[in-house]
Amino acid sequence: MKFLFTPVGSQVTIYAVAPLATAVRNAGHEVLLAANEPLMEFAEAVHIPAVSIMAEPTRHFVMNGPTKNARQGPEDLREEMLGMGRGFATMASAALGALLNLAEDWPPDLIVGGQMGYAAGLLAAHLKIPYVRHSEYLGLPPADIDRGAEEGLRPELRHLGLAALPRPALFIEACPPSLRPPDAPDAQPMRWIPSNPQRRLERWMYTRPKGRRRVLITSGGHFRMLSARSLRRLVEELAGEGTEVLVAAPGKVAEEFRAELGTSAVDGVRIGWMPLDVVAPTCDLVVSHGGATTAMTVIAAGAPQLIFPPNTHTKAIAQALTGFGAARTVMPGQQRSDDEIAEVFAAGCREIFSEPLYAQRARALAGENAELPAPSELVRRMEVLATA
Repeated sequence: MKFLFTPVGSQVTIYAVAPLATAVRNAGHEVLLAANEPLMEFAEAVHIPAVSIMAEPTRHFVMNGPTKNARQGPEDLREEMLGMGRGFATMASAALGALLNLAEDWPPDLIVGGQMGYAAGLLAAHLKIPYVRHSEYLGLPPADIDRGAEEGLRPELRHLGLAALPRPALFIEACPPSLRPPDAPDAQPMRWIPSNPQRRLERWMYTRPKGRRRVLITSGGHFRMLSARSLRRLVEELAGEGTEVLVAAPGKVAEEFRAELGTSAVDGVRIGWMPLDVVAPTCDLVVSHGGATTAMTVIAAGAPQLIFPPNTHTKAIAQALTGFGAARTVMPGQQRSDDEIAEVFAAGCREIFSEPLYAQRARALAGENAELPAPSELVRRMEVLATA
């Protein structure tokens, strides 16, 4: 059978769906991933057969734009969610024609779309085949986003004779039960399996340092969390207390950080590319902006988190993890100097280290995730849908 995957957004959606696509492929089925050109390199990195359906940049601003303010109320948040839905509707409308052309060349038996990939449902309705909705965004309730998307897709829905968004035949969600909102829709749970590009490993990546704590700081991918000066001050604070510090950053950002630290950097600091799935289980704490794949990979590793969320999506993740007790949140929006930001982060790290409950709660979430069905266990259910 043929399974078409249509992730929408950033590389987050590629890494999130890669384990499921791999499980389907390992079961002997044909798999094709269709996305915009900027996502091709990430699909190639996780070895999923992929085709570019549109050349223009992916409009992932709807997920990554800044939060209006740190204290927005429920109505502000609802309007922002509706706006996100309208943005995703625009993306779906733009992609539908290219997906229909692809389906003529490669007719699928089942379509798997992301949580905000509304083109998957439209394509499935056109082809009269089932589609699966796969949630890759922890902590983000889809109801208001769906309403916004429905508004934006009225012409397409009328053309299909539909009064509402097409309903998926199956909704798959990788989320520990304790983090699901009480009003969340019914879903088929799935274990989160980390997925990220790989390179040759070094021993320090998969072993814990002896006699000292290890903190991983991520910065420089989607969101530049710390300036070079702030990072240097934070590293000095942590390393001065005997903590080993890992800084995961892409090439140019890593070079800037190394230049700021200088050749006399304190012992036990490493900066550069790091395989998060391998490194996270060796860490006592991970400091990040709270992106979906980062947060879920750290959850699976059982490490507590310090989160600096820049937008609505990461704020929802931070609230879920902080509310459960597995993380501490540092909210943006206040004007602080580089030195003040470094001190706020350092104080958050000290609090997490001094309170064992953070680590206990993080391990509890890892245990919940490990008990969920693996992606391979869901393939049979998808096969039944495809042949119904």
